[in-house]
Parts: sequence; structure tokens; C-alpha cells
Amino acid sequence: MLNQNKFGLVIGCFFAVLHAVWALSVAIMKDTMQNFFNWIFNLHFLEPIWILTGFNLKDAILLIVVTFVVGFIVGWIFAGLYNLLSKKLK
Repeated sequence: MLNQNKFGLVIGCFFAVLHAVWALSVAIMKDTMQNFFNWIFNLHFLEPIWILTGFNLKDAILLIVVTFVVGFIVGWIFAGLYNLLSKKLK
């Protein structure tokens, strides 16, 4: 049985940390990250269509908060479904 709130917090924190690293990477080395982004697109046989904009602290904080909330919701729902299915399959 998974604790839905704890699992939601774990997934929310994971999403938030990933996006904090992304925001920090863009702030520190925007050109390198753009090249990385272009490389990833090319690996998928796609022409890069997005261009990174300048770092904005307000947007970075909002990105981290929103991804935490979304991650929490996803984790909470996943744990709830897991608990429900594990009860039904016993």
C-alpha cells in the first residue's frame, strides 16, 4: 500500500528538481543548452523549431512550482490507482 501524499511529494520534488536544474542550466549556459536541445531534436530526425529565450527568475520559479504541483498530482493519482488495483487483484 502506497501513501498517496508521500508518493505525490516524492514525484513532485523529483519533477521540481529536474526543472530547477534545467532553469539553472539555461541561466548559466544558454548557448550550450540550445545546442543540446538541437542535438536531441536531430537524434529524433526532427528539425529544431524552438529557440531558448533569456533566463527570467520569475518564470523559473513559476516553472518549478507548476511542475511540483503537477508531479504531486500525478504521483497522488498513481499511488491511488496502485492501491486500488492491488486490493482488487488480491
